[in-house]
Amino acid sequence: MKIKLIGVLVTTAIIIFTYSCKGEKQNQTVANEAEEVKEASSEATTYIVDSASSTIEWTGSKPTGKHSGTLKIAKGNLKIKDEKIEGASFEIDMTSITVTDIEGEEKEDLEKHLKGEGKDLEDHFFNVAQHPKASFEVTEVANKEGKTYIEGNLTIKGIKKNILFPANTSIEGDTMILNTEIFTINRTDWGINYASKSVFTDLGDKFINDDIELKVTVKANKG
Repeated sequence: MKIKLIGVLVTTAIIIFTYSCKGEKQNQTVANEAEEVKEASSEATTYIVDSASSTIEWTGSKPTGKHSGTLKIAKGNLKIKDEKIEGASFEIDMTSITVTDIEGEEKEDLEKHLKGEGKDLEDHFFNVAQHPKASFEVTEVANKEGKTYIEGNLTIKGIKKNILFPANTSIEGDTMILNTEIFTINRTDWGINYASKSVFTDLGDKFINDDIELKVTVKANKG
């Protein structure tokens, strides 16, 4: 696993784009096959996720602009030993999708579309009636050049893929904070193909970019 992880880290370092001011992809992930989740040691301390203070911020874009919003992390826990993550799992409430950059009817319509609420809209994006939960399970944590990288299985719409992204962690008293850097996933890796130019060839400029930017904030308290 360690040899494999080093290889993944090197590959990731080559493809990462950090020039956000130029509009380029930030920390582009590569979706690989799901990895085995290792069990934390018996000495690890459990921290329980504070769902009220733990969120996922998302941004999606198209040629004419972009939209942003949030998702709630419903529950989860982290296993910590010597202030390092040995394991973690999170459940994401897909019914909590919220759009934050617009208001009124436009906001309501976009949220319904993302959730798949409406005739013939079920499979355009997340179809929360059929897939109300997503999840993330940590499979490996490593430090490289002073930065922490988290590797884990992200499951959306029943499709599980392993990704890698940078994050910062800190412990103050009985509270742990995990903040990721902004990272980018390709939504089509999880079967979210609506208006994707890489899937449909007749869209012209009526397409939505495949890339979704994510930023995760987790607050957890010692159990």
